[in-house]
Amino acid sequence: MTITGKQLFTTLEPDGTLTVAVEEVTVPDPTGNQVLVKMEAAPINPSDLAILVGGADLETASYSPGKFVAKVPEPFNTGSKARHGLKLPAGNEGAGTVVAVGDSDMAKSLLGQRVSCVPGNAYSEYCIADAAMCLPLGDHSTEDGASAFINPMTALGFAENAKMDRQDAILHTVGASNLGQMLTRICKEDGIGLVNIVRKDSQVDLLKSLGSTHVVNSSNDDFMRQLSAAIEDTGAFYGFDPIGGGQGADNAFKAMEQVAVSRMTEYSRYGSTQPKRMFIYGRLDVTPTILTPSYGFGWTLAGWLLFPFLQMAGTETVSRMRERVRESLTTTFASHYKKRVNLDEMLTKQAVTDYRAMKTGEKYLVTPWS
Repeated sequence: MTITGKQLFTTLEPDGTLTVAVEEVTVPDPTGNQVLVKMEAAPINPSDLAILVGGADLETASYSPGKFVAKVPEPFNTGSKARHGLKLPAGNEGAGTVVAVGDSDMAKSLLGQRVSCVPGNAYSEYCIADAAMCLPLGDHSTEDGASAFINPMTALGFAENAKMDRQDAILHTVGASNLGQMLTRICKEDGIGLVNIVRKDSQVDLLKSLGSTHVVNSSNDDFMRQLSAAIEDTGAFYGFDPIGGGQGADNAFKAMEQVAVSRMTEYSRYGSTQPKRMFIYGRLDVTPTILTPSYGFGWTLAGWLLFPFLQMAGTETVSRMRERVRESLTTTFASHYKKRVNLDEMLTKQAVTDYRAMKTGEKYLVTPWS
């Protein structure tokens, strides 16, 4: 049986020309532990945007039905040299219905089921996925399950990582995001202290309605005082930052050190011995990360990625995390979407410039068959 369907591809040429277009492709038959999923919903996550639009100039791009062509300026083009000339699919995760399977027992057990999956080419009408990475959705809709992996497993990963490092409080710099809301619910359920940083009073209200007790607005004049007070109350010397650029991590370190120094009984020219750790897990701001070390020497800044963490955590922990996501898909791990677009609509100027802005709480959902 030959199946054809639409699929999105993105190609960056050496001269900086980025072409993103929907094409008709022939879908291979699943083999072994593979399943063929008729995709029904796929979110546009920040992690998808690097390959989808990168640093392209979207204002001067040319747009036509199901396609846009843009220029990627320096230094972004040189920084993406490894992908020059490669025609790449896009879309990390999504959900749909299994319509064909390989010959493994695991694959066969999924035939006809709605599943969430992580195929890497979710902006397609059909995807081949590994049965072991599929999460059966049961009575949940495919829209419920579209964002069942990246954000839920990342938020759970933060909590699990904190427990492994014997930390009982977390600081998060983008508290009102979909992921941030999930982290708020997780920390409340698990008894983990949480300091949320947001940018608007409306986001403060949102998180407090979810049960967050320490929400700090970075737009307030006394932001640093409030941040230090929240860290003092919770003991959050351990944080996660998806912004990357600017001074978000720097501000966190300064506030952590202020609290640590206030607890010291003797002066030290080297600052406190309190370990302070921040993890950057995204680049919402692509400008340089600015650090002004005035917080002693007991600090660590590192990167954090989901898949390496899952490999480190091990099969038992990952299985427990996935089961928790399935059980609470429409509560703890619920996602909300600003707009739904099909494959052609997601490449219009209005849509691309909107979701590329990565505004908090304004996620797009791609529904290929709409």
